[in-house]
Amino acid sequence: MTKNSAVPFREAFHVWAKIGFLSFGGPAGQIALMHRILVDEKKWLSEPQFLHALNFCMLLPGPEAQQLATYSGWLLHGVKGGLAAGLMFILPGVAVMLGLSMLYAAYAELVLVEAIFFGIKAAVFAIVIEALIRISKRVMTRRALYAVAGAAFVSIFFFDVAFPVVIAIAALAGVLAARGGFMPQPEKAEEETPEVVPVRRTLLRSAVTLGAGLLVWLGPVVLLILALGGGHVLAQEAAFFSKMAVVTFGGAYAVLAYVAQEAVQNYGWLNAGEMLDGLGLAETTPGPLIMVLQFVGFLGAYRAETGLDPMLAGIAGAAVTTWVTFAPCFLWIFLGAPYVERLRKVESLNAAFTAITAAVAGVILNLAIWFGLHVLFGEVEERQISVFRLWVPDVATLDPWALALSAGALVAVLRFKVGMVPVLGVAAGLGLLVRFL
Repeated sequence: MTKNSAVPFREAFHVWAKIGFLSFGGPAGQIALMHRILVDEKKWLSEPQFLHALNFCMLLPGPEAQQLATYSGWLLHGVKGGLAAGLMFILPGVAVMLGLSMLYAAYAELVLVEAIFFGIKAAVFAIVIEALIRISKRVMTRRALYAVAGAAFVSIFFFDVAFPVVIAIAALAGVLAARGGFMPQPEKAEEETPEVVPVRRTLLRSAVTLGAGLLVWLGPVVLLILALGGGHVLAQEAAFFSKMAVVTFGGAYAVLAYVAQEAVQNYGWLNAGEMLDGLGLAETTPGPLIMVLQFVGFLGAYRAETGLDPMLAGIAGAAVTTWVTFAPCFLWIFLGAPYVERLRKVESLNAAFTAITAAVAGVILNLAIWFGLHVLFGEVEERQISVFRLWVPDVATLDPWALALSAGALVAVLRFKVGMVPVLGVAAGLGLLVRFL
């Protein structure tokens, strides 16, 4: 690729660090921050370059904002720049989230902490609803996509179909719909040629990139399984979250439905309320929201019988989860970015990812209902009726305060467009008042 030699690497590194510490507000805020700094202020990237990079990252599994930072760094200084940008985007959040996870594990049983998270859970439910509405408005541009979203919701909510299966079927449906003329892709306007144009890599160079990336990502996973056995919690987390890295289309809200399904119900690493607590913590830290998986990995290892000090085991679980969550993000960029122009012109591929994004809307609807039931009701029973799976709340356990806080948070984010951090802060304060009235 052609590097932008006019930008000193040291200056770029400082900018990536600044972005990493300021990357609050979810992907929309993070992307806007990078656009303002890289395009408007520094003028290191042109508008077409930035949009090309963003469109490509939207097609990839994983956090699009972190991958956009990695891609931008790659454009400026090659692999070295991509590593610097991608790592600095996540390291501040990793450090903060680890500290919060340790505090949570040590003090979650305190009445004061429980009261704070009572309010946060109600706000998180509202934030998930807002995310569902935002994604649906962006995605639902054709009738066929409503069908895909509806089918995804029914598959997961009523039939307990695994998230990766839903994603695979949605991708196939998108390809078939495009070939049948049911989901034509919109015409793309002519765009100016980017100032920095990557040269086409040879197949040999791509193979080396793929081999090195897989070794860095999956090598530690294999070593953990061989050293500890497949039943050890660290090996389980490494394998499970590696699988998540391949299917996390649509961001953290989408993957949380499947994480909850597996981590809460099958592995027993944490409960539904704690999953909401983790999401609330991730909302208040810099970096991508997918950092909530680090919280899950920490608690899972912290509580398991590992022979280690629980806090040390939790740190190991957080490290393993973070590694396998973000290592593949760098692989996708370094392997795919040189071919981004060719990929964007493949209509069937674009249709597949359009259908996947629609399916994600259905998955988030499932997540919203699941979260809502566990926030508003003290007892929720899972019932199996023939092939159907139903969540049935005990109406007598409805918490009116939780309902009021959730409604207030919904009004704040939907009507008054209040940011996530203020909503979470006010909800936490109100949770304290409610519990100590």
